[in-house]
Amino acid sequence: MSKRQDRRLVRTDDSWLTLPNPYDVPAEICAGPGVPIEPAAVDELLTVLETARTLDTLAAATPGLTVTPRVDRVVGTPDFHKGAGIPIGTVLRTAGALVPQAVGNDINCGMRVEVTSLTADSVRPRLDELETRLRHLFFEGGRRIGLTPAHREGLLRHGLPGLLAEGVPAGAEGVWRQAGPGDTGGRLHSAGQPATSADEFRDWIDSGGGTSYDSIIGSVGGGNHFAELQYVTAIHDSRTAYEWGLSPGRVVLMVHTGSLSLGHQANATGLTQARAAWPRAVPMPANRILPMLLDDRNAAGRERYLTAFTNAANFAVGNRFFLALMLRAGLAEAVGALSSQLIYDAPHNLLWPGEDGSVVHRKGATPAGAGEPVIVPGSMGAASCLLRGLGNGRSLESACHGAGRSIPRGATARGGDAELDAFLRDFRVVTPLNHRDPALAGRRDVLDAWRRDLKQEAPWAYKEVGPVVGSLQTAGVADPVAELKPLLTVKG
Repeated sequence: MSKRQDRRLVRTDDSWLTLPNPYDVPAEICAGPGVPIEPAAVDELLTVLETARTLDTLAAATPGLTVTPRVDRVVGTPDFHKGAGIPIGTVLRTAGALVPQAVGNDINCGMRVEVTSLTADSVRPRLDELETRLRHLFFEGGRRIGLTPAHREGLLRHGLPGLLAEGVPAGAEGVWRQAGPGDTGGRLHSAGQPATSADEFRDWIDSGGGTSYDSIIGSVGGGNHFAELQYVTAIHDSRTAYEWGLSPGRVVLMVHTGSLSLGHQANATGLTQARAAWPRAVPMPANRILPMLLDDRNAAGRERYLTAFTNAANFAVGNRFFLALMLRAGLAEAVGALSSQLIYDAPHNLLWPGEDGSVVHRKGATPAGAGEPVIVPGSMGAASCLLRGLGNGRSLESACHGAGRSIPRGATARGGDAELDAFLRDFRVVTPLNHRDPALAGRRDVLDAWRRDLKQEAPWAYKEVGPVVGSLQTAGVADPVAELKPLLTVKG
């Protein structure tokens, strides 16, 4: 069904909308007629496009630049919706400059998907025990992820290979026991990028002295982040599904999280360096978006940001790895022995510098290169889809990272109680609080606060995933490979 369209957007075909703007920047949104586009997100995108004028001003004030700074192209993915200054689902390609805010705080937020040897039929009878085990692992200290300073520094400087090169800590307990030889690499968009140092996070590296149980890594985080058990319900591309190890009924692990407090710290470093490099004669831009020019005069400050950025991005890959180990541990304890194979670990919020001075920024968008797995989760309790990227240049080889919000978080608290009750009767959500615990029967204040938080991620707060995936397929961005349905979701 066609949704009412924002009058500022011009539909050019069944897959694409264009946004005319006074800066003559090519700006398009990949969205079919059945995908709603939030007017507030269009407002926000127009504000982002003011960065083109900011770069013109900086270029005039900074003679001798090798590459003229500019905004080359902007693409919105089908889950495009309002963010905090930059719309979620925005892909921004610049030349001669990078924009820290176009990636944001949650650096390398992303998805990890593994396929296990278990079937849904073997897991369903054990869901009660599995819920108990997962609550203990995720929220009651059961994960016991022992790390040495060498593990922490290895992770931040070299990513997952740097972490695993240190080996399992002597006498390690907890989820480390689920790690195997197949975890050292495989299908990761980026297992980790080398960083010259990790000095920005020295306090975290040295915390505890020797081997200590980390309180940060292994955290799901908030918002739309989750760890989920799913199973394959439909195959659309049998050849690719076979290559990825997917078959009907097979249980799949899906993790969505990012760099937590490390990403916030790295982004703060970037904004501090951008302000320090700002020419005194140039007023700060009205939209408060501060680009960093790619010239030698800013090299030291830019390098400090990019090093911290890389550290945070590497941490996020490790965080997803440990969350997957926690899901594996819960399954092993409740169901029995299993094996698990990585399908892909894909980033959402990251920078991709080119040799020509270009930089692709993805904010709530995922790479969709030719043959690349594209992970599109539905809302909590809804189906998800795995697709194969087609390397579409018009989309900047990018796809959506989910269905996308249709209702702002603040508006979800109004109503929806009957819908939430029905949802909770039919679906398992593992949170720190067990709402079925008899001890909470008289604590309406606690339960009401829990319900308000859960409503923010309820299915009706998100777009339907079908039209979103259909937009990717019709536009030639990605083709569906398999559909997945959830058995259980862990929310922070």
